[in-house]
Amino acid sequence: MLPTSTTESTSRYENLDQMGVRELLININNEDKTVPYAVEKAIPQIEALVEQIVIRMKQGGRLFYIGAGTSGRLGVVDASECPPTYGVPFDLVIGLMAGGDQAIRRAVENAEDDPEQAWTDLKAYEIDKLDSLVGIAASGRTPYVIGGLQKARESGILTGCIVCNTGSAVAAAAEYPVEIVVGPEFVTGSTRMKSGTAQKLALNMISTSVMIQLGRVKGNKMVDMQMTNYKLVQRAIRMVREELPHLTSEEAQALLEAHGSVRNAVEAGRKS
Repeated sequence: MLPTSTTESTSRYENLDQMGVRELLININNEDKTVPYAVEKAIPQIEALVEQIVIRMKQGGRLFYIGAGTSGRLGVVDASECPPTYGVPFDLVIGLMAGGDQAIRRAVENAEDDPEQAWTDLKAYEIDKLDSLVGIAASGRTPYVIGGLQKARESGILTGCIVCNTGSAVAAAAEYPVEIVVGPEFVTGSTRMKSGTAQKLALNMISTSVMIQLGRVKGNKMVDMQMTNYKLVQRAIRMVREELPHLTSEEAQALLEAHGSVRNAVEAGRKS
């Protein structure tokens, strides 16, 4: 007997099409408030996964995400934000989704139904035993994700997942499953809502805690961030001056321009 799929269960609300805008917004918000509590229950699972990822990344491994639809896009977003936030190489955290990059903006028909494609996509990056793979699938039954996890696990690669049902095939395929059960969606089956929010929160927790464990944060500051716009340059100047209060803004900026990051600028400033 298949486990009950809470992601497909009927919404707690009836007649959505008859609600006014205020009522819709209040009810959506009421459902969203429950998500962090569901994530909280999964913290032990997230902790176990993160600890294993960190072990491998400290030895030079990479972190891969695979998913389809909303789940895949969330993985791509999380991966793409690691380099500018933490100054890591663009190939350290890699997000792949069914249908390829074109599917980020426009759905690719039936792409998620191919159980072989994820492994093909991963092999293009020469994934190996130092790497970690996290499959993301709200339903827990996406063939693209299941197949990728199974092949990776057979190859001795660390596998984890983020799902929003219990007892799923995706969780069974992963060595370190994370199950965040958020219950019925406001619009029945629309897993881009609460399930997507839960997955985003879990991804935030995974990548942020991994990067901190890898030494990419000092105190509470993003000392290796890429200074790619005016806002970030000004933030970097403030961070340097907080560590070296005797400097003017101009002197802090000169150090940043000379050394490329807050971390390096502060170290150079202390030596001078």
